Amino acid sequence: MKKNKIKLESVNLHYASVAYKERSLKSLFSAAFKKGKAERSVSDIHALKNITLEINNGERVGLLGHNGAGKSTFLKTVAGLYPISSGKLIVEGQVRSLFDLSLGFEPDATGRENILYRGLLLGLSPTFMKEKENEIVEFAGLGEFIDYPIKTYSAGMQVRLAFAISTTVGGDILLLDEVIGAGDANFMAKAKSRISQLIENAEILILASHDFGALKEICHRGVVFHHGEIVFDGDMPNAIEYYRSINGLFL
Repeated sequence: MKKNKIKLESVNLHYASVAYKERSLKSLFSAAFKKGKAERSVSDIHALKNITLEINNGERVGLLGHNGAGKSTFLKTVAGLYPISSGKLIVEGQVRSLFDLSLGFEPDATGRENILYRGLLLGLSPTFMKEKENEIVEFAGLGEFIDYPIKTYSAGMQVRLAFAISTTVGGDILLLDEVIGAGDANFMAKAKSRISQLIENAEILILASHDFGALKEICHRGVVFHHGEIVFDGDMPNAIEYYRSINGLFL
């Protein structure tokens, strides 16, 4: 039996602060040519600080923390989207993540063409995506719009298509960032049902959320982040109480 595992040993992650100040590569390069060296010196943002954590097969882990505490950064680091600055990261098992749902869409291509593009980003083969195309189109419920360019879609339509693609196949390790708002009540019911199925089938689940009810229902272990550090790791009820105490939240 395959053993899935996530292990971090003294992991640190730094961002260059310039990444927050510039909104495009064009403005970044433009600023670089206009400013002198002294003016262009950038300080790093220490996003994850000395993180040591191990998550094993069968665990359902909830992440708590204020906005900017490091929850999403942690998930993206585990998913392999952010390279660590120091320390050691081991991820054993196939990872599936549900965040940044609009990532990988080509605005001028149709929804049907984007099914293939996004599938490739997820590491899935063109043959597999072709086999799953009808299922994805039906689940997204976009009708004739599936053959329209993505740039004509509303934000909700894009999320519905991205969700349908991303959840077509599960994985050993499932990473979720908040509850996904994906459209009308009928679609939300389908989305919640599919997420429940993915959670049930995953060997490891990590859920970042501010929804205490969902965390209590789904997760047995809670990890609290505060300014990039892990400040609590224990059972979920105590994790919630600890999070409340450090953020001044009382019933």
